[in-house]
Parts: sequence; C-alpha cells; structure tokens
Amino acid sequence: MSQRTPNPEARKPAGCAGDALLTNEPGVLLSVRVADCMPILMVDPRLRAIAAVHAGWRGAARRLVAKSVGEMRRVFGSRTRDVLVAIGPSIRACCYEVGEEVMDAFAGRFAASDSYFHEAPPDPQARALSQKYPLLFLTAQPPGHGPQGDPAIHLDLVAVARDQLHAAGVPPSNIEVADFCTACHTDFFFSHRQEGETGRAMAVIGIERD
Repeated sequence: MSQRTPNPEARKPAGCAGDALLTNEPGVLLSVRVADCMPILMVDPRLRAIAAVHAGWRGAARRLVAKSVGEMRRVFGSRTRDVLVAIGPSIRACCYEVGEEVMDAFAGRFAASDSYFHEAPPDPQARALSQKYPLLFLTAQPPGHGPQGDPAIHLDLVAVARDQLHAAGVPPSNIEVADFCTACHTDFFFSHRQEGETGRAMAVIGIERD
C-alpha cells in the first residue's frame, strides 16, 4: 500500500518551480490554469495517486513532463505502465510560432529536437507589414518571423510531451490527447497568443474519498 503524503497539501516535484503538483490524498483537488500551455493530468489508478502539470515550452525544454512521471515513481512507487495521462487543449504546431530563443533551448537536449520544429510558409501579412515598415521591424519583428517575413518556425509541444512520456515508460495506449488548438478555437478556449489579455482554462483532477 502506498504511503500517504505527510499532509493534505499537494506535493511539488523537486525543481519544478510550482509547475507540477502531485498527491495521493483523497479529497484534494489539483488544478492548473492555462491559456495555450499544455494542461497534463496523470493518474495511477492502482495506487490512487495523481498529478497535474502545467507545461509550456520552458517546462517542456526542462523535461517537466518526464520529471513528473519520475516523481510519481519516487514518491508513491507508481509503475509507469500503470500511469494514465490526459493532455488537454493547447496551442498546436499549426499556430505556435517561436523564435531562436526557443529553438536554442531545445537544441542538443533531445535526440529528436529537430523533429519538434516545422517551417511554415511565409505569412503574406507579415511580409507586407515588414516591407511597409522596414525600420520598425529591424527591432520589432512579427512573432516567429525574420525581418522580411521569412518562413516561421512552429513548435509541436504535444510531440515533445509524448516523447517524454514514452521515454519515461508510459505506454502510448495510456496517453490521450485532446485534438484542439486553443489558438484556432478562441470561440471555445482562451489563447494568450491570439488574444493577449485573456482568461484562463482550468484542468482539475482529484481522488474520490473512500
């Protein structure tokens, strides 16, 4: 039988700076709030342990998803083959333009780093703006674009999360992904990238009391 956490407060995985919480206390709800980042919920139904993870590109680059699975193993004794994972709506590769800072954060850290980035065709609107206001875009460029509206680089966050889960030992059949892009569907979801100042969606997980 798994050991209970020492108090009903959810436990933070070491080194995660509050981006992930886990517990095996019945009646405690764990939640994360997002507006483009991935909300990831994990459960070990055998040992009745759970985790809630908030992962954007920084968390993904720091292997937060894999570390959270590792903490479930360390703290509760979870077997990775028992862990079930749900990845909620988030910004997808179709809309997630990133710059060199993000690419540099992944470079050399993952065997498949290059596969996480995709080149999109130049945005005609961005090209037109950069040509109309060339001096402005010498210092302020449209997100993900070069000074002349060059091809944008898009990041596939879900692919990063899947690879980390697989590497941690979670079977592919145990991973469910909500097939929605928050930036594409602002009629349903909040998107900081598309809307700027906006609300937050909340993903919640808990253990029912006996």
